[in-house]
Amino acid sequence: MEQARADGFDGFVAARWSALFHLARLLVGGDRHRAEDLLQEALVKLWFVWPKIAEEAPEAYVRTVLARAAARSARRRWWGENPVARVPELAEDGDVSASVVERSRLEAALAQLPPRQRAAVVLRYYQDLPEKQVAEALGCPVGTARSHASRGVARLRRLLADVIEPVG
Repeated sequence: MEQARADGFDGFVAARWSALFHLARLLVGGDRHRAEDLLQEALVKLWFVWPKIAEEAPEAYVRTVLARAAARSARRRWWGENPVARVPELAEDGDVSASVVERSRLEAALAQLPPRQRAAVVLRYYQDLPEKQVAEALGCPVGTARSHASRGVARLRRLLADVIEPVG
């Protein structure tokens, strides 16, 4: 029985790791190290409730844990680690610089949003969740989740409004 539990959990993690990590990264404003810690914390919590959650909605459970943990961790002043400023460069095929610049710009703008607004925007528009599920993940009424998302998008529009004009 324990082996079946472990196999099901391992399969879920293997299948959804990339998407969940990207969600965690967006929720913490682009910090890869904090996103890894956040996702690991969420998956540990999932492991303990796996027998109850496995047949229902494990991804929704992890999203809720991630959103709430990201909001909680944003209130901390120090996380106990100081990651390095530069990550070794990995070789990429083709020129992906434009998409990297745009993604970095969006992550930087998301990092400037308050944690609850950032979570609402990411869950609503990146994860494409209905407002009710966003509210459940944030643990607030639907109207509050809607307000967080609306204010977050408005602030993102202001932050991203200054588009760099090409020279020449």
